[in-house]
Amino acid sequence: MKTAIIGIGLIGGSFALSLKDNGLSDEILGVDNNTENAQRALALGLVDRVVTMDEAVTEADLIVLAIPVNAIPMLAIKILNKIRKDQVVMEMGSTKQELCETISMHPNRGRFVATHPMWGTEYSGPEAAVKGAFTGRTVVIAEAEASDADALERVEAIYTRIGMPILYMGAEEHDTHTAYISHISHITSFALALTVLEKERETSHIFDLAGSGFESTVRLAKSSPQTWLPIFMQNKYNVLDVLREHIHQLQVIRKMLERDDTAGLMATMEKANSIKKILE
Repeated sequence: MKTAIIGIGLIGGSFALSLKDNGLSDEILGVDNNTENAQRALALGLVDRVVTMDEAVTEADLIVLAIPVNAIPMLAIKILNKIRKDQVVMEMGSTKQELCETISMHPNRGRFVATHPMWGTEYSGPEAAVKGAFTGRTVVIAEAEASDADALERVEAIYTRIGMPILYMGAEEHDTHTAYISHISHITSFALALTVLEKERETSHIFDLAGSGFESTVRLAKSSPQTWLPIFMQNKYNVLDVLREHIHQLQVIRKMLERDDTAGLMATMEKANSIKKILE
């Protein structure tokens, strides 16, 4: 199988490594709008050749879209316009509803598989690619029923070989859940970083006093705005919904502090501790 990966950054590069490590592709073609990224990906051995978009669509058996989510729907349409019936197109973005609605009526919709590996880091670019990144991580396949059986089976076989449990969801359900378990975490991290930067004018104090708790909480604030702005905007209404609840919880805690309500604070923190049952 010949695979073309469009977007050779953190996700695309890590997926390329997984394909190589598991013997899932005979050749990996790389496509990236950023020429420097493409050449770095080639030098790092993430891809075997750097090609144009047209060459990728012509040559590849599997075409993987690992680009910012705002660019996926229109590119998906352009690629579906050109592919053969034996080719498969898959994507690895963090939002699904707008994409699935955009391609829903395309005559080649069946050749497309919408996926979301539930993994990422705060880093970006080809150098951020990680070996074995996806192993043991869940992957969501959205609207599986809209994909042709053979296309779906090919993608399922890849993820299974990599070692990823597969979860099936509707596009709307996926976007709702990711707003709560992923997107709000990034917004909170960005906001906390801004809060500390605003209050702590002496930057050196931040680094002098920062412990592992602070570092882990604001880690996601290092994430690429070019990646996360499109995600927030595409999933705007779900993000706003969870953000309202998050702000409400902060306001409850603030009022307890103002009233010296130690019993209330203790009960609130103990209730929050129950998250351990889910995470463990």
